[in-house]
Amino acid sequence: MEEIIRVLVADDYETWRRYVYSTLQTRPTYQVIGEVSDGLEAVQKAQELQPDLIVLDIGLPTLNGIEAARQIRTQAPQSKILFLSENRSEDIAREALRSGGSGYVIKSNAASELLPAVEAVLQGKPFLSRGLPENIGMPSTTQSLETPSREVRLYADDAAFVNGFARTIATALENGNMAIAVATKSQLEGIFQKLSSDGVNVGAAIELKRYVPLDVGDTHSTFLVVSSTDGYGFARVMPRAMGEALRAAKRRHLRAAVG
Repeated sequence: MEEIIRVLVADDYETWRRYVYSTLQTRPTYQVIGEVSDGLEAVQKAQELQPDLIVLDIGLPTLNGIEAARQIRTQAPQSKILFLSENRSEDIAREALRSGGSGYVIKSNAASELLPAVEAVLQGKPFLSRGLPENIGMPSTTQSLETPSREVRLYADDAAFVNGFARTIATALENGNMAIAVATKSQLEGIFQKLSSDGVNVGAAIELKRYVPLDVGDTHSTFLVVSSTDGYGFARVMPRAMGEALRAAKRRHLRAAVG
């Protein structure tokens, strides 16, 4: 008798959960043991059920699929993760695989790729949807593995800030790290345009919280208090978005450049 493969499906659209369920049911050894619609529930169910495979969307409410995968890796380390997403961004796919995913299927390719991807992942082989670079799952050779730190830089004027911090952000993202910019609206727009013109996928970096642009008007007063006892203590007195980003960097062992 063949071994039953227990599968958890996490997607916030019922139509897609039904599709995954019906597709997997064509194989008698695949058994869907749970369906969830948000990332936090996916982590909880993974811990509770310890499935063999988790088919995980990225655009989940409460906790996105990439952050959910990082938590699942600690709560259900034996569970394999296959991302099934409509997002075609190479940066997002790369981050998804870094977070613990073994495969990445674009939803528009699911009809021909879902079952082969499941089979590959269960056999311990990587799977990437067609159209994505083959080396996208390879770890960056320049990614820092040192203790997370923060880096504060000052610039003489708007032009220097935009160009200088755009370079800082680009370098941080290239090395698999993160960056936070606290600036005026016009400066943030300038940074966005500079990064885009240099070929950086700014939208994907923002979505993954690897680049966090913050309006200085909402944040300047919080810089008056900084904790000296914790490298990330100052996140407690900054806006929630910055605090969340810094805590995420700490969990993921990334450097954070702040300007």
